[in-house]
Amino acid sequence: MSAKEFEGFATHRVAVHSQCLGKELEIFCRKRGSGPGLLLLHGFPQNNHIWHKVAARLSEQYTVVASDLRGMFPPLTNHWFGAGLGRRPTAPNEHASDLTGSLGYGQSDKPAGSSPHDEYSKREMASDQVQLMKHFGMNSFFVVGHDRGGRVAHRMALDHPESVKKMMILDIAPTLWMYDHTNMVFAKGYWHWFFLIQPSPGPENMIRADPESFWALMSMRETHQNVVWSEADLNEYKTAYFNSDTIHSTCEDYRAASTIDLEHDRADRAAGRRLKIQGVMVLWGGKGMIEKVGNAVNIWKEYSEDQVLVTGRALDCGHYIPEEKPEELLQEILGLMR
Repeated sequence: MSAKEFEGFATHRVAVHSQCLGKELEIFCRKRGSGPGLLLLHGFPQNNHIWHKVAARLSEQYTVVASDLRGMFPPLTNHWFGAGLGRRPTAPNEHASDLTGSLGYGQSDKPAGSSPHDEYSKREMASDQVQLMKHFGMNSFFVVGHDRGGRVAHRMALDHPESVKKMMILDIAPTLWMYDHTNMVFAKGYWHWFFLIQPSPGPENMIRADPESFWALMSMRETHQNVVWSEADLNEYKTAYFNSDTIHSTCEDYRAASTIDLEHDRADRAAGRRLKIQGVMVLWGGKGMIEKVGNAVNIWKEYSEDQVLVTGRALDCGHYIPEEKPEELLQEILGLMR
């Protein structure tokens, strides 16, 4: 990780209470800045490093917290895959909050997961992040979520509307809408939605057998310039993902999306519960899946109360908006959150 990109960011491991587990977990984050709180949530198969092109400049106006979602990325010691991609274990007298460089990210705890996958429900993940922000004295804040982080942000805004001022969603439609409108285009493009939800340990064993090939398939999503990651970026993501527990945890995240998350979403729909926050903006890649499946602004309006202002547009890029179009994203965030 470039020291310059996250220069001045402090690293933290914050204990949060897991309702379904009845115990504490630790969430890892980077924090810098002053002013209103701004929570940045990454997606799959990445981590907080995805914000490396915008985080520092956002911290000039906001208190930026870029966290790792529960289960997404590896602990300080574990089982590693891939030549040259392992990280050293923490020394006995070394604390995670003191770590810098490649050891300073991707360290949120990973519960084992079990049917019906409550441990990885977006309700649990959202609660983690709300507790994280409260730990830093921010009871209400702005949130930007990409990919899986957008799904956590959506659940957060539903369950904790008092905590979320405005929300920006990057390159997703609501989980329930996506499953309800599954077609050949979606199934072929987002095949991993249906692969990762298969019973454990089937997908895990296949990925562990050849993580490089799986990563290559996942990163083939069409992008504006085709190549958006430097070798250093790739090493950050692969080092984090090529880990036995991380692979299992990410599968559990998708299993939760197809089970417990849908239960929660359907319960909301039956109760007429929709977004009630100040504003919602959705940005999506014009070369990606969301452009192909429907009008994203209209879809999000269906999930929001009539008084909520829902805006958005397509950008000339693929799925990885924070790295493909950082300047446009920065301006959109500053415009929405003012």
